[in-house]
Amino acid sequence: MEEIKDIKPQQSIELLKSLHILTRDGKLNQDSRRKLKQVCHLYQLIEPYLEKALVTNPHFSLVDHGAGKSYLGFILYDLFLKDKGGALFAIEHRPELIEKAKALAETLKFDRMHFFASDIKNSLDDASLPHKVDMVTALHACDTATDDAILFGLKKEAQYIVLIPCCQAEVSKTLRSDKSDQLKYTLSELWRHPIHTREFGSHLTNVLRCLLLEGMGYKVTVTELVGWEHSMKNELIMAENIHQPKKIALDRIEEILKTCHLESLRSRFLPII
Repeated sequence: MEEIKDIKPQQSIELLKSLHILTRDGKLNQDSRRKLKQVCHLYQLIEPYLEKALVTNPHFSLVDHGAGKSYLGFILYDLFLKDKGGALFAIEHRPELIEKAKALAETLKFDRMHFFASDIKNSLDDASLPHKVDMVTALHACDTATDDAILFGLKKEAQYIVLIPCCQAEVSKTLRSDKSDQLKYTLSELWRHPIHTREFGSHLTNVLRCLLLEGMGYKVTVTELVGWEHSMKNELIMAENIHQPKKIALDRIEEILKTCHLESLRSRFLPII
């Protein structure tokens, strides 16, 4: 064991214990030290967006979709919102996780954390949520839930959207279902073998998501969340609305869907906003 030396001054020790970043006796072992570094890395990437949101709107709102145990929400609140302002809305479809997160927030007196037991689609019609939000995050929202989070952000006119996509199965499934017809096209060699189908489908999904965001006026940055050992999915998509829509990006979505024989997924990647 080692003494605490990597904790930021404003961090709640009780929160870090609850998230199992610190051991019960408040110290770091080798595993928890790695977790802390991962948390700090993620926060450092998101913090510039939080600072910009705060300058624009001191009462800014952040919606975390597919929140799970609200791990990301608690960290962002503890390191930033707690002292600087803003409200965080965590949305998770499993009520038992919402209840546990509520209880922890009450214990820590994180008064501007709000929790909703809902899925992402239904949350668009929830009058309890702000009509317009400043930031949307989705950490490992599985499969099409990431696309639903993007749609939520677009419809809520979010200034910033931060995503770590996960389990992109829909495109791969569609590629597999039509493979016998597609094999007559040379390009289908990119996804002929099952492992390539999965990897290409996952990659293509994120490419289409980035194009949609660019098409709707966002500046997109794609990077890797280094050292995020809890999942093999560590691609980080960060988007800032600069209000410069790119029609060419939307046209390229159309072309890619046609080229890869994925026209059936048009409504997923070119939704009506």
